Amino acid sequence: MTRRQELLLGVLGAVLAFGACEAVSRAGLVRRSYLPPASDVLARAAQLAGDRAFLDGVGATLRAWALGLGLACAIAVPLGLLLGAVPLLDAALRAIVEFLRPLPSVALIPLVSLLLGSGTTAEVTLIAYASLWPVLFNTVYGLAETDPLAKDTLRTFGFGRLAVLLRVELPGTAPFIAAGVRISAAVALILAVASEILSGFGQGLGIFIAQAETATDGTRDVLAGVVWAGTLGLVINGVLVGAERRLFRWAHETPPARRQPGPERQEART
Repeated sequence: MTRRQELLLGVLGAVLAFGACEAVSRAGLVRRSYLPPASDVLARAAQLAGDRAFLDGVGATLRAWALGLGLACAIAVPLGLLLGAVPLLDAALRAIVEFLRPLPSVALIPLVSLLLGSGTTAEVTLIAYASLWPVLFNTVYGLAETDPLAKDTLRTFGFGRLAVLLRVELPGTAPFIAAGVRISAAVALILAVASEILSGFGQGLGIFIAQAETATDGTRDVLAGVVWAGTLGLVINGVLVGAERRLFRWAHETPPARRQPGPERQEART
């Protein structure tokens, strides 16, 4: 399936979902206070694009997202390379990593807020913790999948451990790291909005959603905020996918299928 076909199918799916929500609300199957028409929600979302205070909140959310994701990558990539290169260290820390990884980041919000307050520092810390794991495990996995023949060849020619890491292991692991960053970007955005919603005060897209939830007839604003959050996630993922395909085009190329011998070739062999 080509990228153009994927785009057309995605647009078709969005149009069908929009039509279904619009029809359900207009037909009165669900009260409009619970599910406003999709056209009203999109109109409100478009209206928010001209609201300076709202855009400042979105900017605050994106800043926390970028800081948390950047901090996670700065920790996860070197740590993943270290764990992948030193099996003894990986075995020693495996139990700790497996204990910390399943902990839901949202459940840590009260503890982090108690230790760091409810400002940007706490939000960035939660984002970094949640988005660290996909990058870390992808780095370890990518390092293990590096071509051993290429590494042995460099060692045969007298290259040291650092040269092997920079010339073979890091380039071979880079596509896996990029995939981990793309996954972590979505996780980071979820934590950025969720932590703001649960904190209930400050500035950000999650704050707008939380305040709209408590307002009279605020369902439309809540859904408009959700539309903005989903759109941000879609744009971020699209940018990262495009960058990943451009930078690591060779990693996405499908090797040509091995040609099966035809009847005339099988006869020639016999």
